[in-house]
Amino acid sequence: MSARPLTNLQLAELFAVAAAGEKDQRQRALRRAARRALMWPEEAWRIRQGGRLLTELAGVGPWIASKMKEWMLEPPEVPEPPPIRSGFRTFAECREIVDAHSAWRTAVRADLQMHTSETDGALPLAEMVEAAGELGHEYIAITDHSKGLVITNGMNEARLAAQGAAIAALNGRGVRPRVLRSIEMNISPQGVEDMERPALRELDLVLGAFHSKLRTKDDQTDRYLAALQNPTIHVLAHPRGRIWNFRLGLTADWARVAERAAALDVALEIDSYPDRQDLDVELLAEVKRAGGRISIGTDAHNAEELRYIDVGIAAAITAKIPRERILNCMAPDELVAWTRSRAN
Repeated sequence: MSARPLTNLQLAELFAVAAAGEKDQRQRALRRAARRALMWPEEAWRIRQGGRLLTELAGVGPWIASKMKEWMLEPPEVPEPPPIRSGFRTFAECREIVDAHSAWRTAVRADLQMHTSETDGALPLAEMVEAAGELGHEYIAITDHSKGLVITNGMNEARLAAQGAAIAALNGRGVRPRVLRSIEMNISPQGVEDMERPALRELDLVLGAFHSKLRTKDDQTDRYLAALQNPTIHVLAHPRGRIWNFRLGLTADWARVAERAAALDVALEIDSYPDRQDLDVELLAEVKRAGGRISIGTDAHNAEELRYIDVGIAAAITAKIPRERILNCMAPDELVAWTRSRAN
């Protein structure tokens, strides 16, 4: 083993670069391994050092494992990642950061973005709640998609009300974690919601998110300011819209966006999914300077993805976001009181 072993992030970059020189099945395998490397729960070099098989890692078959061994024996020069892959951390690195600040795991009481099979998630409501409870969350927000995002089987007002009744039944039985009635609502580039406001007023928390025109290169500051002005939105979800090695995300005057969000008391999200990490640490510094609020959500679509909460917590720790400015650190009644105080 090298005295300076390759990290999972470096392996992800090597996979991504190698994929550009391959075709068909090998290219797909390398791309899959590159993305999966962001999500491995521990460093690959530790697995090999411990005498375990690299193929126990997701996305690693025998051919990928052989390339990893080759790189680990003679580490190549790892290039600086291009913008579409820069500013990311791996789940393994984030776990180590949170382990070093373990009090944060109890300070963060909730996961404020996740999806069920009502829209594009894998599990029905009760099973997703049970899975979140196994991680020790005090409460969670179920944020299935709204009707404007047809590709995800987004909910209309009637389905949202039916889900609300199911959530009320769970809470009435004293099931832990407590479930907040929420939604990830699609908002247009003009900042307009796609749900009727009376239905939104019944919710405990409303996330607003852009899902269209996410590849435009023009400055989008006005889009953000319009969305923040929308009185139905409590949290602006995955604000940049970036995805590792897939989409660069939108550009804006982030200092101005953070200042307006703070002035209007709208939280900006850390989407903790490893290939999103949105907002990232650099932009979180703008939120901290402005004194704004932060919300952390895994954007989980199955039980396994709920564990990625550490990615968001690590970002908040690194950016030195005060816990009193993080929605997830509020008691559930305190959070609901905040959203009700902003009701319109």
